[in-house]
Amino acid sequence: MLTTTIQDGVAILSIDNPPVNALSSAVCQAMIDALAGGNDDASVKGFVITGNGRGMFSGGADITEFATILRERKANVRDAVDAAERSAKPIAAAIDGRALGGGLELALACDLRFATPLSQFGFPEIKLGLIPGAGGTQRLPRVLKGGSMEGVIAALELILKGDPIDAERAEALELIDGVGADAVPRAAEAIRRFTGARRRVSERSASAYPQVFSEGHKRVPPEDRGGFAAHKALDAVEAATQWPFNHGIARELRYFLELLTGSESRAYQHIFFAERELGKIPGIPTDGAVRPIRRAAVIGAGTMGSGIAITFANAGVPVSVLDASKEAIERGRATIEQSYADQVKRRRLSEEEAKRRHGHVHFIERFEDVADADIVIEAVFEDLAIKKEVFAKLDAVAKPDAVLATNTSTLDVDAIASATSRPQQVIGMHFFSPAYIMKLLEIVRGKASSPQTIGAAIALAKKLRKVGVLVANCDGFVGNRMLAPYFREAAHLLEEGALPQQIDAAMTDFGFAMGPFAVSDLAGVDVGARIRAEREKAGRLGAGRVPRFDVLLFERGRFGQKTGAGFYRYDTGERIPKPDPEVEALIVAESRELGIERRSIGNDEIVKRCVYALINEGANVLYDGIALRSSDIDIVWIYGYGFPPFRGGPMYYADTLGLKRVLAEVERFHGEFGVRWKPSPLLVELATTGKTFSSYRPALTEVAP
Repeated sequence: MLTTTIQDGVAILSIDNPPVNALSSAVCQAMIDALAGGNDDASVKGFVITGNGRGMFSGGADITEFATILRERKANVRDAVDAAERSAKPIAAAIDGRALGGGLELALACDLRFATPLSQFGFPEIKLGLIPGAGGTQRLPRVLKGGSMEGVIAALELILKGDPIDAERAEALELIDGVGADAVPRAAEAIRRFTGARRRVSERSASAYPQVFSEGHKRVPPEDRGGFAAHKALDAVEAATQWPFNHGIARELRYFLELLTGSESRAYQHIFFAERELGKIPGIPTDGAVRPIRRAAVIGAGTMGSGIAITFANAGVPVSVLDASKEAIERGRATIEQSYADQVKRRRLSEEEAKRRHGHVHFIERFEDVADADIVIEAVFEDLAIKKEVFAKLDAVAKPDAVLATNTSTLDVDAIASATSRPQQVIGMHFFSPAYIMKLLEIVRGKASSPQTIGAAIALAKKLRKVGVLVANCDGFVGNRMLAPYFREAAHLLEEGALPQQIDAAMTDFGFAMGPFAVSDLAGVDVGARIRAEREKAGRLGAGRVPRFDVLLFERGRFGQKTGAGFYRYDTGERIPKPDPEVEALIVAESRELGIERRSIGNDEIVKRCVYALINEGANVLYDGIALRSSDIDIVWIYGYGFPPFRGGPMYYADTLGLKRVLAEVERFHGEFGVRWKPSPLLVELATTGKTFSSYRPALTEVAP
């Protein structure tokens, strides 16, 4: 885990704990022992700490040990950093690759830091609802730009965003002392030439105007809406500008432990481990055992098809785009060109990189031109007959081992596969719009989808840098199946007395990125109305009466943002929703026609009815075996539908509330509102036995047919 070699009087301490060189308790103890031994050895002039040479200095603390930090007194990152701080002999960090979290904190405890050009530096703790806990909030502002206000602001940005910076930026901020291909030899030579007292960062100072922090507190989310860690980070960095190091680091530790035991961090850690679980699927081959996807084709050049093409191009996969309409092709071409132009304008990509990625996209005119693709993704209009026609054509021209994927969001993958002679190679790949930005990818296995096809789709999701969640085939899969009762309940609340702006405000106050009616306007009221019509025609609308506000708006040409009017109105060129008296009048008239006496509805009732409807349907999804784990459902809703991550996802949130409490509310709503609130059998089972969703596993042991 840690190897020590002596090179001309310099002890080279190499962290070797794949895959991310985590600073586990064992590694930290080995580091403490190695530093102590080197300090006692008169032949050792100093130390160089480095990684294992495989592109990673250290990814920081081992998150699997977080739960034991308070219970077991084992060596941790803070102890290793303290050992580096106390060393009588100088230390240099030779960083080849990523130095993140505790890894960067260890480097900051060194006198010198050298890096290779591809190295990255960051504090991702905020994404776990934490702050750096081994001196990062105290040393970083003291070292960047000499501890100036500019450096303090840069330190805040690094800690609050959680995204890494490259070596060029790190050198400009004075985080590192040099960049070159030979970090270890340079670091060792610097230690051999080292003279005088140690250059401890802790002995420096940092300063900034108080307004920097007061303004920062205004810009981050409130503490009860996912901003708890951000406010503590601001307080900790401010302490670095006001107090001596020993006082500031004591305050940092207090904040860190407070966050570690808090609900926000536990929710984020749940998400972290849930993502790790996604790839654990019985019967499915791993990345190395599936044929790689080297070329792709997309059928459909609309918004979704163009977005999928950009996604492949960004991952370096050549992609061909086909559409029957020349106008659609030209619109798709313009969409892709504009997307890359915008990214260059916003400095997210260089012109050279944008040109390189754009060069991966090619437009074709015939179905026969997809014959060299390893995967073909259909992204045409959401109509079963049209999709089956497309797949019949693909069956005739695609190469024998090609994966045939549909981007349908609600339709039957098995019905689509039936149009081919190779249903085992058909799978659903439900991207979310905009496809090149949204991280979620629902991978929908059909009854005949082979393990190899499923494995190829899962491997492709990783290649495309998506969070791929394997789900089973049903109406709406996981996300949209649960979305239906969520939207339905919001619409019933409209009938009973609420207005769109009140419901949306209640849900965003709960933590959703957007409320249901703002989402409807963004996605397109017309899209929802057409899906409703298809479901109604197929008898799949669900139990009980379904409100018809989407139909009423559709009939009036109010399709949402695209027409400047939906549940809200939108001024020309703007996307800011504004309440519309016309819609309010329509809602009141609908209540009157239904014979419903409107009443005052509180935000608490709005949140409970919307969220508990979501949870109850999630329980049905799990009970039906559509998802492998409750945590998979959480990932779908966090990455695809804007569920507040600081609450951990709908199923985790239900577990934190207690399923007995959730069931009691669902039963109350069932008695008050009827069949649409019938409690899920799984919710009843788990609540009455004192169990949780996270403890439940479907009887299914293998997803392969």
